[in-house]
Amino acid sequence: MAVDRVRWGILATGGIAAAFTADLVDMADAEVVAVASRTDASAKAFAERFGIPKAYGDWASLAEDADVDIVYVATPHSAHRAAAGMCLEAGRHVLCEKAFTLNSGEAEELVALARRHDRFLMEAMWMYCNPVIRRLKALVDDGVIGEVRTVQADFGLAGPFPPSHRLRDPAQGGGALLDLGVYPVSFAQLLLGEPSDISARAVLSDEGVDLQTGALLSWESGALASVHCSIHGGTPVAASVTGSAGRIDIPDGFFFADRFVLHRDGREPEEFTAGPTHGPRNSLRHEAAEVMRALRAGETESPLVPLDGTLAVMRTLDTIRDRIGVRYPSETD
Repeated sequence: MAVDRVRWGILATGGIAAAFTADLVDMADAEVVAVASRTDASAKAFAERFGIPKAYGDWASLAEDADVDIVYVATPHSAHRAAAGMCLEAGRHVLCEKAFTLNSGEAEELVALARRHDRFLMEAMWMYCNPVIRRLKALVDDGVIGEVRTVQADFGLAGPFPPSHRLRDPAQGGGALLDLGVYPVSFAQLLLGEPSDISARAVLSDEGVDLQTGALLSWESGALASVHCSIHGGTPVAASVTGSAGRIDIPDGFFFADRFVLHRDGREPEEFTAGPTHGPRNSLRHEAAEVMRALRAGETESPLVPLDGTLAVMRTLDTIRDRIGVRYPSETD
């Protein structure tokens, strides 16, 4: 697909949709042409806020809009399968928020749909597109810290969140794991791939979602990863990777890192920081730029966020949920 400006449609009007759209409208090679919500009022308010010409009170109208090249799906993850699937069936390319779906079965269905229709599909794992994280991975892959021994990562919010909040709602895929835990798991698997064994424990809410989950992932190489997520305790949101010859620390906000520190035996610590052109650390532009690069190149998936990697993360999340006893109402035997 050869295009000058990529025409975006935004499906959903919540906080992450607003953050992504705010970055898109500032990019010279992007054009936001339509937005859809479940109600006309919400879609029109969002359109007026960002100067978007078309506003739809239903998802199908956006999916069928031939003026849209790619749809950004920003609904709660419980609706990702339906929303993204509708867009792929209609011939749209799709960038879908994370967690990609409720479970690996739904994820496999979306990937199969995209491949059948020859459409681009990517999980919106912006961490993988972050230049600082890409530099960290390159150093690890180059063996700068030797063979990877351990990975540690956490993501916890202090809360408290009332039972009515989406994070506590089983019908919306609530709980810490899919909303927050997807980041530590994705960080570990970026560096080590899919684990060979998984153990996990959790504290569950009265509604049956996880308030706090800890998991230990292991690999045949002997590497281990300790990952933790919580919606009832604020954590440093830090990460580290330790190898046989050194360690890399991301001291805070690892999933939108703007710096990390490399420690190597017998050397002074080295700090790597985001460059002046990388923008603010909460910028979603790197993700948008990668999507548009791939579309212009005629690619149906991104090498930075490959679909097989997304499927592997979803399998790990499934296994963790199985270990802690979390099942959502829409899931059947």
